[in-house]
Amino acid sequence: MKIDSFLVQQNFTKCPTEHGVYVRNTDSGEFLIICLYVDDLLVTDSSKEDIKVFKGRIMDEFEMSDLGELSYFLGIEFVSTSKGIFMHQKKYAEDILKRFNMMECNSVITPTETGIKLQIDGDEKKVDPTLYKQIVGSLRYLCNTRPDIAYCVGLISRFMEKPKTPHFLAAKRILRYVKGTLDLGILYPYSQKNIEREVFGYSDSDWCGDKDARKSTTGYVFKFGTSPISWCSKKQGVVVLSTCEAEYIVAAMAACQALWLEALMEELNLRNCSPIRLLMDNKSAIDLAKHHVAHGRSKHIETKFHFLRDQVSKEKLELEFCRSEDQVANILTKPLKSIKFKELRDKLGVTSLTNLN
Repeated sequence: MKIDSFLVQQNFTKCPTEHGVYVRNTDSGEFLIICLYVDDLLVTDSSKEDIKVFKGRIMDEFEMSDLGELSYFLGIEFVSTSKGIFMHQKKYAEDILKRFNMMECNSVITPTETGIKLQIDGDEKKVDPTLYKQIVGSLRYLCNTRPDIAYCVGLISRFMEKPKTPHFLAAKRILRYVKGTLDLGILYPYSQKNIEREVFGYSDSDWCGDKDARKSTTGYVFKFGTSPISWCSKKQGVVVLSTCEAEYIVAAMAACQALWLEALMEELNLRNCSPIRLLMDNKSAIDLAKHHVAHGRSKHIETKFHFLRDQVSKEKLELEFCRSEDQVANILTKPLKSIKFKELRDKLGVTSLTNLN
């Protein structure tokens, strides 16, 4: 018998929005949640007795090992501190540096130089594409706990077909930044009594940042309280004609993610009746989403992006203006100077393990 079939027999419900998650109401009235990846399981419940009972049942059916409290899962490390659970990939980051002979390199404050302009075509010397792809692939997995490098890793990912010296140097700079920030990760507090327990997001975009295709970069992040739970930094699929359109498109993409998060929270009994707030720093894009008038400036925008307007009208999503200085998603769309980068990194929720001890 497969593990997923066993879970269904034990009256667990498979979450439609996240297929690796199973939930069940227990006899004690608590909520038991199982996270399954192949044959690795995470079990959580507010009742230790319910967890103990479940472990006994599944270990009677399968040959399994109980590794105790969560400390390591799929290359991601978890540390219990006095403030909460700290998620990081320090060991994985060190392995990357050793693999590419960067353990003794000099560290840098930011992962990307300000004003960097990388292009596909150029007269620069070509580099080994296999080595370049290995570096990019390794860094992409590190982004699972390090949203502060999501933009720069996405940037160098655009040049894997024919990488050249500037692209390779940009990749090595990210490794140098990782060398100096090995202890960084994300803290998920045990209790957030003094913090509003809600999911809210930030969305932002640059304008035509890609000098080859003239496409913009999308960036959004959703937080639960003080901690980031979902983020994205990627190149948009269309060429836009204005900053308003670029911001409107990224907000539409964020709206899709918000809808998914809302459905997942409902399945985990965490649903908040109020609409999810999305903070943007472009008033024109907010106005375009809130008003159903056929603006001439929006006639050329693909129909699928008007999903944003539909979600706003249904009160599933609430758009809110924020100052550009407070736009956390800026860190996901463009290279920043060191002071601004560190400020937004802190607001994003990326912190150091040493600060928690």
